[in-house]
Amino acid sequence: MRIFRQYFIFVLLLLAFATFLLWPISRVLQVAFFGTGEGGKPGAFTLTYVAAVFQDHEFRSGLFNSATIAICVTTLCVLISVPLALLSTRFNFWGKSIASALLLVPLILPPFVGAIGMRQILGRFGVLTSLAQHAGLVPMNSPVDWLGKARLFGIVIIEALSLYPILFLNVSAALANLDPAMEQAAANLGASRWTIFRRITLPLMGPGLFAGGTIVLIWSFTELGTPLMFDYYHVTSVQIFNRITQVQGNPLPYALVVVMLVTSVLLYVIGKLLLGRRQDAAVTKASTQGTARQLGFWKSLPVLAPFLIVSGLALMPHIGVILFSISGVGAWYQSALPKVFTAQHYLRGLSHETALPSVIMSVKYASLSTVLDLALGLTIAWMVVRSNLRGRHLLDNLSMLPMAVPGLVLAFGYLGISLQMQNWFAHWPTIRNLFNVQENPTLLLVIAYAMRRLPYVVRSAVAGLEQTPVDLEWAARNLGASNALTMWKITLPLIAANLIAGGLLAFAFAMLEVSDSLILAQRTAYWPITKAIYELFQRLRDGPYIASALGVWAMALLTLTILSANSLLGKKMGAIFRV
Repeated sequence: MRIFRQYFIFVLLLLAFATFLLWPISRVLQVAFFGTGEGGKPGAFTLTYVAAVFQDHEFRSGLFNSATIAICVTTLCVLISVPLALLSTRFNFWGKSIASALLLVPLILPPFVGAIGMRQILGRFGVLTSLAQHAGLVPMNSPVDWLGKARLFGIVIIEALSLYPILFLNVSAALANLDPAMEQAAANLGASRWTIFRRITLPLMGPGLFAGGTIVLIWSFTELGTPLMFDYYHVTSVQIFNRITQVQGNPLPYALVVVMLVTSVLLYVIGKLLLGRRQDAAVTKASTQGTARQLGFWKSLPVLAPFLIVSGLALMPHIGVILFSISGVGAWYQSALPKVFTAQHYLRGLSHETALPSVIMSVKYASLSTVLDLALGLTIAWMVVRSNLRGRHLLDNLSMLPMAVPGLVLAFGYLGISLQMQNWFAHWPTIRNLFNVQENPTLLLVIAYAMRRLPYVVRSAVAGLEQTPVDLEWAARNLGASNALTMWKITLPLIAANLIAGGLLAFAFAMLEVSDSLILAQRTAYWPITKAIYELFQRLRDGPYIASALGVWAMALLTLTILSANSLLGKKMGAIFRV
């Protein structure tokens, strides 16, 4: 009977993934390769629409620019993260805990919100221009557009400074699991430090590079908000976004999404081949415990300096957003700091017809999606860790799939499902409106948020169950407790910290989800906070200032969330950001 229940739950979970994860992807593929006939029915198989993407110079240029951004961002993140991870794991130095905490600061602000601050710093009449003029490097009243036509460079910088912590966490975890005896043996044989790093350390931390690098690569390749904020429209994600209005009768936007999906998979495979080969060696338990070298105050300064430099650069967008949010309208112009400070924008945000309702809607969407994630995540984790069912690892792989599939692809897939459901239930208005994003996107937004952030809860719950002795559960059952009572009285209290940490991360990142929000939330009354920030930033006068104030509220939320999750998970925080 118990096995029957397990298989029944297993089938239900597979159906959930098939409906809410695989169906959106298959819908995009179906329209791209079969088009839409009368009544929304697919036509004959054709490669015409996909071929049209490569025949269009604008689309080819967008793909090239997106791939360039992804490769440059990932490379820059590697150059930042690997040295810092090596220093962090090899040395105990003065100020290490504060420096490590500062490195995680970029996680509290979505890249596209940070672009507001970076534009103010690097704009023609921004902070850098003002400082250069006062230093005599630039003539007064001679504005300098530091980005100029190199907006792609600005996008790379802002995304790299926002995403490197994901790579840092994974590389640090990989280095912590590295067996120091292997490096010691190489040193005893006369190998130089560079040879040891190149032949021993780098291959063994390859899986950590792959785990974090994959997320950074796919994230930056499909990032939508940052290019929009920089007014850079020559990337695939923005080209897709600008064609939302064409999805009803034109398969070309779907074909463009498919090309993006295939390119993401190719980038993933290339990363797997280059960095993911030595996974078994890297995750092997160390035979001896590595010890970090203790440094005194003066010797700590050269080690501390790179952490402070990187953290300082990463804090620039955050500082820019904060200053912009407390600046008077038009008061931060040709000056290093705002000439007039005010809290009016925060107060205006509480009464603005767009700002406050967007916060309420985001809390609603994120709360419902987090509850769904906790229920699904705990069930999946229990099936993976505690059951002996064949195929249980399929659930684990499916739950991690949203980390590898671009959010833009899933968002566009849900948009396609919305149109499909309206055709199916044309004579059933109640059901049709549930899936009509133009009327009320709540249902699809909650499902989309839940699917996108499910990996955080699953990974946290799996880690908790793996650390919890199963003997305690067996003892409870031997004393006559039912499975439900054992779960409630024994298992849940023991893994509560992990579930809370995963739930907090799922809630916070759902609050600040960009792709789903910009594409699915089309009516003002249902805008989440990220959609409101984008729309407000496009408006004149105080719109960008209120958008910055909302961004600061978002920063405060994510700060509390990540600090809470980090205190609960500790060094296992990096496992949350893996595929």
